[in-house]
Amino acid sequence: MHERSPRALSKDCGLPRLEVSMLWQHLLGVSRTWLVAHDDKAVSEQAAADFAALAARRRNGEPMAYLLGEREFMGHRFAVGPGVLIPRPDTEVLVETGLACIADQANPTVIDLGTGSGAIAISIALARPDAHVTATDYSDAALKIARDNAHSLQARVEFVQGDWYQAVPADARFDLILSNPPYIAQGDHHLSEGDLRFEPSSALTDGADGLQALAILAAGAKQRLKPGGQIWLEHGWDQAEAVRALLSQAGLRNPSSRRDLAGIERISGASL
Repeated sequence: MHERSPRALSKDCGLPRLEVSMLWQHLLGVSRTWLVAHDDKAVSEQAAADFAALAARRRNGEPMAYLLGEREFMGHRFAVGPGVLIPRPDTEVLVETGLACIADQANPTVIDLGTGSGAIAISIALARPDAHVTATDYSDAALKIARDNAHSLQARVEFVQGDWYQAVPADARFDLILSNPPYIAQGDHHLSEGDLRFEPSSALTDGADGLQALAILAAGAKQRLKPGGQIWLEHGWDQAEAVRALLSQAGLRNPSSRRDLAGIERISGASL
């Protein structure tokens, strides 16, 4: 066995076997099956050095999604980077609920506010090619990643830069409003743990009680929804009651919440 083989180079790297395999598959552009069959074959000096660098970053806690440059969401692979939130399975309930809302509508208008990597908007557009989907973000860097994802996945989405509803014309109205805004309270210990340490703080916390962006989105929905339209917002594990109250105070009807796979009330919404 060559001392520069994946097997030898991985022996004392200090990472779980699955993560090691994922890093090598990424670096070599091969499948897991190929890697298992050829992990005793020598790799180039550059590949060995690249693996050592990635392994060191992972040992430091950097998310695998950033190291690999992608994350799967709703069955699609999205490019991600330090400028955007990493798409999570919890957020799929937001997309699934949104799709159910427009299931019986032809050519629905949908907006995803604070799109990040574009995962929500693009997933909607791919599932409903007849929909007119708009995605906004305040960050130019995030919008570049989102546009690239839409291009690579061949999704038809209109991207605009701006702060929440201000990004679109005042007379724009939508059948469906979706958002996964920053909702973690400033000082929450989760911000200094795990992957969150490396993700953009502006996508995680509002710098206050975690309800500031949610309040803005709820308050502005009535002026932005078409008759019968719906808004659905992702929020924290303990914020469902507060978000339902915000939606009710905004003059919207039938506020309710939906649970994620862990049984946590993950999103709340209401209709005009």
